[in-house]
Amino acid sequence: MGDLSRFLKKNKATKENLKIAATKTLVDEKGKPLVWEVRPLTTKEDSALREDCTVDIQVTGKPGMFRPKFYANRYLAKMAAACVVYPNLNDKELQDSYGVMGAEQLIQEMIDDPGEYNEFMSQVQSYHGFEQNFQDKVDEAKN
Repeated sequence: MGDLSRFLKKNKATKENLKIAATKTLVDEKGKPLVWEVRPLTTKEDSALREDCTVDIQVTGKPGMFRPKFYANRYLAKMAAACVVYPNLNDKELQDSYGVMGAEQLIQEMIDDPGEYNEFMSQVQSYHGFEQNFQDKVDEAKN
């Protein structure tokens, strides 16, 4: 078939972390938005997140029959929480300052403007290779 040496792991390119200003409301001493750092998730990590956000729902009127239901918003919050490297969303002091427990809740408190939150999530999805975000896919499926 051919030489498979180019497929060896040592030849695999690595993806640089994404640096992004997630919100305009958190700024440095000069008034510039603070930069967040996002790492790439692996396919294995993504699969675990998707599985965690999918539940079986019983089909109405069909005992013993279930269909999967995917919670896209929960998935996006978990994905963002899993890939944000800086700030450390698991820091107790940071969570306490916002009165929340958990990285997913902290992101929503730190980026509390819906437009900024959606833009941040869109950039995280794009960074991970999703050409369309989940809301676009939902809207497309409805039409």
